[in-house]
Amino acid sequence: KIASSVEVVNLDGQGVGAAIDAGHRKMMKLLKPPFISVVMAGDGQMDPGDLPALIQPIIDEKAHHVKGERIDRKKNMPLIRKIGTALLGFFTTLACGQSIRDPQCGYTATSHEVLEEWNWNKSWSGYGYPNWWLMNLSTEGFRIVHVPVKTIYSDQKSELKILPFFAKVSLMLLVGLHSRLIKWIPETIMAHPIPVMILILYSFGWIGVLYSILYTKLMLFGVVLVWWGCHRLDRIFVDVMRRPI
Repeated sequence: KIASSVEVVNLDGQGVGAAIDAGHRKMMKLLKPPFISVVMAGDGQMDPGDLPALIQPIIDEKAHHVKGERIDRKKNMPLIRKIGTALLGFFTTLACGQSIRDPQCGYTATSHEVLEEWNWNKSWSGYGYPNWWLMNLSTEGFRIVHVPVKTIYSDQKSELKILPFFAKVSLMLLVGLHSRLIKWIPETIMAHPIPVMILILYSFGWIGVLYSILYTKLMLFGVVLVWWGCHRLDRIFVDVMRRPI
């Protein structure tokens, strides 16, 4: 027997992230575990037909969180969104220590296990919420799986201001990357010295950037190599820190 109901939560201009948080928390009050909380926007850009595939990895105990990846986005997405998605995908990959190709797709499914542990006092209320959510999932060691979903665009025009949004979210991801490493060091230093090595290398990278600005641009090549090495080590360690299901 399947019971269904509609619960409306009214928010006054608090942002898309705050709205998603409110939906998750309302579901926690309405349902007893186990359950899966799905985010499907009301703008017609997410196909309900993709829902079964989205929740299946959680049902199969292969993931804590599943996000849609718009596999045909390069064909159907407006040019400015293609560029923005590619750049934010790059920065989100760095911040998460794992491959994130389509971070701005908000079609997601989340296990009750994640929601029960989540720190609801700390969140990101604006449009960078998917990036923030992925970054914190990675920090806490939750397993993320990506599932192909359809790309649907109509004649809607976004009110999003691209440059301020990109600058704000990029800064958030940069801070989050370093915060994750600092958080992991005291937890893992005895068993895994990798976070310390990564943080030291990142520090040398920032010193190299400063030196390049003041003296010679040639140092930038070395900075790129050092940070590439940092990222490779980071991806290894993120995999080590993933929780079992």
